[in-house]
Amino acid sequence: MTDLTSLTLAAAREGLANRSFTSLELTDAHLGAIEAARGLNAFVMETPDQARSMARAIDAKIAKGEGGPLAGIPLAIKDLFATKDVRTTACSKILGNFVPPYESTVTSQLWRDGAVMLGKLNNDEFAMGSSNETSCFGPVVNPWRRDGANTTLVPGGSSGGSASAVAALLCMGATATDTGGSIRQPAAFTGTVGMKPTYGRCSRWGIVAFASSLDQAGPIARTVRDSAILMRSMAGHDPKDTTSVDRAVPDYEAAIGKSVKGMKIGIPREYRLEGMPQEIEKLWTEGAAWLKAAGAELVDVSLPHTKYALPAYYIVAPAEASSNLARYDGVRYGLQVPGRSIGEQYENTRAEGFGAEVRRRVMIGTYVLSAGYYDAYYLRAQKVRTLIKRDFEECFAKGVDAILTPATPSAAFGIGEKGADPVEMYLNDIFTVTVNMAGLPAIAVPAGKDAQGLPLGLQLIGRPFDEETLFSLGEVIEQAAGRFTPARWW
Repeated sequence: MTDLTSLTLAAAREGLANRSFTSLELTDAHLGAIEAARGLNAFVMETPDQARSMARAIDAKIAKGEGGPLAGIPLAIKDLFATKDVRTTACSKILGNFVPPYESTVTSQLWRDGAVMLGKLNNDEFAMGSSNETSCFGPVVNPWRRDGANTTLVPGGSSGGSASAVAALLCMGATATDTGGSIRQPAAFTGTVGMKPTYGRCSRWGIVAFASSLDQAGPIARTVRDSAILMRSMAGHDPKDTTSVDRAVPDYEAAIGKSVKGMKIGIPREYRLEGMPQEIEKLWTEGAAWLKAAGAELVDVSLPHTKYALPAYYIVAPAEASSNLARYDGVRYGLQVPGRSIGEQYENTRAEGFGAEVRRRVMIGTYVLSAGYYDAYYLRAQKVRTLIKRDFEECFAKGVDAILTPATPSAAFGIGEKGADPVEMYLNDIFTVTVNMAGLPAIAVPAGKDAQGLPLGLQLIGRPFDEETLFSLGEVIEQAAGRFTPARWW
């Protein structure tokens, strides 16, 4: 029998349906892989007893022919999603040993459809980071290495644990969240597929908030098909989330293999950055050629306000973060560091509970929202955001079906390489933040490797609620580029 952990989610689903193996066997194989890969630091909480219990229950259902669409599939959950009776910390000291008495909507839908929980995954503290180095549990290690080198690399952030675990075959798929690229950038750094759905497509209820108008949940998986299968279970209207959109969830998997003949693919000139590495430029050209060969038409498009996206994002996101993180006061839950007054208790708790990056963003956010600066910064950034959205709308109004861009400006870098200058770190999000500012769907698909053998990804940006087109186009790139798996060293 093939090693069970090397199966795709789609193949495992077929094997379970054919009774080739049980969910318990599949789950045990992954639990063994997790145990052997603790050096990657992808998991912050393993739940083996719960996983086996869920697997046994699902095996009994499958035997009666009652399994759901994800029956028996072992998944792992980013530590930003509340999981009932299982510690949820957002990888911050300030949440301490918080154990939620409720389940996030997205995870409850995965369990409804028969999935099995292997544990909770590491992420940047409160999802603030592009390298998974800000977690209070320490950095996650990318399972990829440069050819002939032993340097430990970052898996990208903030969903670094999700990307690392999927790439290292520790789970069949993982939940992730994306506020400015936190699904797509780690997927590109690890040779996995990351789907950031349209804002409002997946419920945010029960997910620890970073920037409420930008946050969106989505899957990281091994293949485009696996990503489509997970998306169908994760998406859907939720009356508990006022930003959740009430529209039917299509069968995303049905879009896989559909012809892309006649589709118009926009190539935005503003994404050709000065000093962009030659290999990124080459990858982009190759990706465009693959889509053209499949029958798509390439058109040059302009998104003139792209250059303002990063500065505007780093005003809007910290402003919303400072508002959202005000609830961590050392009174209601989580860490509490006493002081002589309530004000001192707040200060002591936040000073000890928040890491440096979170403190930096909260201070920036509080500053741009303060009297005298609100109009100059926050209001202006929101106006820029409207212009960014309008650029995309004009593009799609001209008949463009999707836009092709690089996913990241480089391959994965070494742990500790970019920590000194926050701006250098923020530039990693240059190709991804526009999508969140405009609330659009986008997918990152592995498309090649750099000169040192590290994976590189391409990004496809779609019309609102047209994830199906992205899955169809993403599969064309996947078929042309092939799949990438790191050589095992851990």
